[in-house]
Amino acid sequence: MAVVKGADLYDDPDFLAGYRELRRSGLGLNEVLEIPAVDALLPPVGGLRVADLGCGEGSLAVRLAESGAQVVAVDASAAMLANARPHPGVRYIRCDLAELELPADSIDLVVSSLALHYVEDFSGLVRRVAAWLVPGGQFVFSVEHPVVTAPVKQADLVVDDYADEGQRQRQWFVDGVVKYHRTIGSTLEALLSAGFTVQAVREPQPTAEQVRRSPHLVLHRRRPPLLVVSARG
Repeated sequence: MAVVKGADLYDDPDFLAGYRELRRSGLGLNEVLEIPAVDALLPPVGGLRVADLGCGEGSLAVRLAESGAQVVAVDASAAMLANARPHPGVRYIRCDLAELELPADSIDLVVSSLALHYVEDFSGLVRRVAAWLVPGGQFVFSVEHPVVTAPVKQADLVVDDYADEGQRQRQWFVDGVVKYHRTIGSTLEALLSAGFTVQAVREPQPTAEQVRRSPHLVLHRRRPPLLVVSARG
């Protein structure tokens, strides 16, 4: 099975077609769970300098810019950035997050939406984020929940191999999609070791009413699909 990671994933035409159809259909978790959970942790962004890590086609970056932020939006995928929505308050950069460098003390808020589980060296990225942020700056991100990424063999409701961190391969529109599993403890320890104060840790799940309206969400009542964290430097 071929291994697909980083920019190669979102530049794969079969993957990209499946991903865009998921977003178009509204059957994903973004609108129902992830966006509200992240928005609840964001400060008022008017006048803030923001870095959006793994910006994709720019939906979060543009929403922040429309609220008055100046946004540097970064993604490794040429295909995603080619379709990113332009906005005068958003500057798009194509760069792998493993190689991204920004000036020290130049950013007020760093955000990332469902991208950091593709990053192998999470601790290294967190240390760089801490350097980019001004004192008191905030880091808000969402990732797939570790109970979802844990199994070495893909399974919807089996939590297994939780303590064994590292690379996982998944079938998601295409075979061999590479993600990186790390425990909640390791995630929080990376933040604390880089000097962050953890402000909030959320595990959003659909309400019973949301499941009633959208029965496909029932799986996510049985185990949390997302982890959302806010930390301050």
